[in-house]
Amino acid sequence: MDHRAEVREFLTTRRARVAPHRVGLPAGSGRRVEGLRRSEVAALAGVSVEYYTRIERGGIGGASPEVLDALARALLLDDSERAHLFDLAHASSPVARPPSRRNPTTWAPHRSLQWVLDAVTVGPAFVRNGRMDLLATNALARAFYRDVYDMPGQAPNIARFTFLDDRAREFYPDWDMFADVTVAILRTEAGRDPHNKELHDLIGELSTRSGEFRTRWGAHDVRHHGTGFKTFDHPVVGEMTLAYEGMGMEAEPGLTLTVYVPEPGTPSAERMRLLASWAASGDEAVLGAEVGDEATR
Repeated sequence: MDHRAEVREFLTTRRARVAPHRVGLPAGSGRRVEGLRRSEVAALAGVSVEYYTRIERGGIGGASPEVLDALARALLLDDSERAHLFDLAHASSPVARPPSRRNPTTWAPHRSLQWVLDAVTVGPAFVRNGRMDLLATNALARAFYRDVYDMPGQAPNIARFTFLDDRAREFYPDWDMFADVTVAILRTEAGRDPHNKELHDLIGELSTRSGEFRTRWGAHDVRHHGTGFKTFDHPVVGEMTLAYEGMGMEAEPGLTLTVYVPEPGTPSAERMRLLASWAASGDEAVLGAEVGDEATR
């Protein structure tokens, strides 16, 4: 992956997105660029056109935090985009240390982490890396993501499932939204860890095999995935709307612990209870009978 090209494309796509009137500039006539001109970004950020041009062409490594903040304000970056800009600058620095990485096929959770995951009994709890490999789960998460674990010859990976497995279109009722979020998470990780070969290999595989992925990857959108609600259509228990919380792990930088939970007293909570019953028994036939009983109540 060409890091200078990453910087250039991120800044040019953000610049093209800002209409002049949003930053108090007249639209004028005969504009040959979509969004802001380089000279306008430079003026808004308080730097020379030459310096901004050098940054946009990839020479971001020596930019100070003050300059990066000024560019973020000029380009109206949100918190995720601002953090991504700082990640790109940090990764360009000759003294930057590469983030620590964990091989998803050999990394094992510390037993206390597994205790924490197993203590969550009301919903799926799992640990993933920025590549979206599932590294550790509780029993409910494994049952929840059963189709992700059912991709032969591959470590369980949410991004690969989203774009390369037809079952994802049913599991995610709003597939387009999930696809957008998945690519934005991968793009964020690529800015944080641009020399990660395993990440590049996954991006190359998805780009080669999925036109939907290629289109989204070219948008250079980024995202911090923290909290909200999502709807899933599980192949065994049906549709569930779940709240989620994603938490960065202080002891394992770069990893995220995510918990999904249903609102108490809702049909989603009852279906999650049924999923937990199946996860405990492993008997899908029995679970099918329970689901049928629920439908007739």
